Amino acid sequence: MCIMAMAWAAHPRWRLILIGNRDEYHARPAAPLARWGDRKGLIAGRDLQSGGTWLGVSEAGRTAIVTNLRGYGGPQPDRASRGALVTDLLAGDGAYVDVAQARLEDFNPFNLILVEADRADFLTNRPQPLRTRLTPGLYGLSNGALDAPWPKTLALKTALLGWLTEDADDPAALFEALRRKNLPDAGIAPATPSDAPDEAAASPIFIRNPLYGTRCSTVIAVDRDGRGQIVERRFDRDGGDTGETRLGFRW
Repeated sequence: MCIMAMAWAAHPRWRLILIGNRDEYHARPAAPLARWGDRKGLIAGRDLQSGGTWLGVSEAGRTAIVTNLRGYGGPQPDRASRGALVTDLLAGDGAYVDVAQARLEDFNPFNLILVEADRADFLTNRPQPLRTRLTPGLYGLSNGALDAPWPKTLALKTALLGWLTEDADDPAALFEALRRKNLPDAGIAPATPSDAPDEAAASPIFIRNPLYGTRCSTVIAVDRDGRGQIVERRFDRDGGDTGETRLGFRW
């Protein structure tokens, strides 16, 4: 997942709105959004290469999302899967469920946002492991620091803010923002190159590329009563729609 925007405890109706795109090599296999039979209460897509997930929710009241962190070189294949970290945090069990004890430096560089119960936290492991509690508000994250003013991150945050202030009714309307292919003028471009060599140096919110591009868009919405919905739309290497999954849950 390479870009997301999140409104946490910042709206009278919505406890959480999280929208994001997963950018990945098209050759890397993945299973669509579904309820996992082997991890109770977990709802997510599945990386079929490493077995974990990049984004999901748990009916125990958790949401987690991970992004790669650029500027530290390409991923080292002998390190633990970042998707396993997300999966364990969502399921509430496994080797990495306790982030206070887990050796986060053993993973390839990452950013992670974890929402559970009445709190939200930002975690990263570079330049050193860090966990920061997030106050209610609007956040954006790509492959740099939290809220780094990259053009596409600012554009997605602005789109989410506009949706929240206009009517904040149908979360499906947020998919339009996730399909934007133009690069906005505002913001500061990343200072370091992408660790994915096939990604454009300056990329829009939605990346259309036959090798490395946007594989799926996801919208998560949870209201103040704990009623939630997660929707995933998937795309092929030409940017065409290949399917949509919509699942409800309750916190």
